[in-house]
Amino acid sequence: MSENKKIAQEIIDAVGGPDNIQSVAHCATRLRIMVIDKDQIEQETVENINKVKGAFFNSGQYQVILGTGTVNRIHEEVEKMGLSSSTKAEQSKEAAKKGNFLQRSIRTLGDVFVPIIPVLVATGLFMGLRGLVMQEQILAIFGLTPDDISANFLLFTEILTDTAFIFLPALVAWSTFRVFGGTPIIGLVLGLMLVSPALPNAWGVATGADPLLFFGFIPVVGYQGAVLPAFIAGILGAKLERNIRRRVPEALDLIVTPFLTLLIMIGAALFVIGPVFHTVEEYILHGTLAVLGMPFGIAGILIGFLNQIIVITGVHHIFNLLEIQLLENFGSNPYNAIVTASVAAQGGAALAVGLKTKSKKLKALALPSSFSAFLGITEPAIFGVNLRYITPFIMGLIGGGAGGFVAAITGIEGTGMAITVIPGTLLYLNGQILLYILVNLVAISVAFVLTWLFGFSDKKLKENVHA
Repeated sequence: MSENKKIAQEIIDAVGGPDNIQSVAHCATRLRIMVIDKDQIEQETVENINKVKGAFFNSGQYQVILGTGTVNRIHEEVEKMGLSSSTKAEQSKEAAKKGNFLQRSIRTLGDVFVPIIPVLVATGLFMGLRGLVMQEQILAIFGLTPDDISANFLLFTEILTDTAFIFLPALVAWSTFRVFGGTPIIGLVLGLMLVSPALPNAWGVATGADPLLFFGFIPVVGYQGAVLPAFIAGILGAKLERNIRRRVPEALDLIVTPFLTLLIMIGAALFVIGPVFHTVEEYILHGTLAVLGMPFGIAGILIGFLNQIIVITGVHHIFNLLEIQLLENFGSNPYNAIVTASVAAQGGAALAVGLKTKSKKLKALALPSSFSAFLGITEPAIFGVNLRYITPFIMGLIGGGAGGFVAAITGIEGTGMAITVIPGTLLYLNGQILLYILVNLVAISVAFVLTWLFGFSDKKLKENVHA
């Protein structure tokens, strides 16, 4: 029996066997198991299985952390055992039925925005590369100045950096329709209508252009870059489409359902939903800026310290909306640098544990987990190492606060979102790279030193029943 097959079998046995499993899926780092009775799970047994970096029950799923690459191979072995396999999206729909209203709402928000993040990551990287290329010092290496850059080249870079945000409502409406059971292509077209070139451009109106006036008093503009109007329109549009489809004869469904859905929803979106929720969006943005603008680096300390606690609760996807708003309105994201500090610090704490312990198993777990955190994925470090022994996690939180403080007082701002620590360097190539490195070094160093001095000793191995 291969090692991966043996591990898969041990995991299945430890969660109650095949009869206790509804379905199995996986994401980038975790095997996600929908169990019938979570009381049958043998937590200690699971945590002691080779290659398992931690396990916990969350969002209606039992999530076993295996790490990038490994999880794919283990999932393949599980499938060979004949267990029911499902996609992460299918499991999310099933899990969405569980938990309180707030948990379900935030899970839904994550389901809508997570699929959009890759294109926003790419856009952020394009912004960072453009910032690097356009620096006078870089151009001087090739004997050029900013005046030597052709207008056509600048136009090309604008296509790369602006397109995703210009059509952001289309992306949001498409994803929202998908999550709420509507037809995604109808959502996409509805979102495109919100940014139709026939409407006055939102950014143009913001700088003095006149909106269209309907009925003499309702101002109508395009919603380039808007998130909430498209999100709310997507929810209502998907529900409306399903209601219409139930009432329309099957022979007329292809014609009548999309026609009525788009007709009703574009009227509602332009005249009611757009004006109301764009105002709400502005208040959220101003509130976010007020927090980030707190004096003496207070925002950096608070966010840097609390971020990984929020990650554990699983409600961190709510901040995707705030980061998208920051990027859409200002082309930069100060939140990213602070979050990076919190991620790097957990890696620093896990690194200290790995270097200090004499346990070969813990060393083999902690060192790769710290490297995973330096690549922006903290689950192996948090659940596999730091939370097990409590104090390394706390020292990581303190390191995150320290790094967040440096990020806040230096005012560095990323050109994108969703990538941190080493990959995140690509978001700071516009003259901020040294400050970004400083933020990470402070976070890692503080967490490492505190963990080494006060946060961990091998005595904890004997005290911790899961060691």
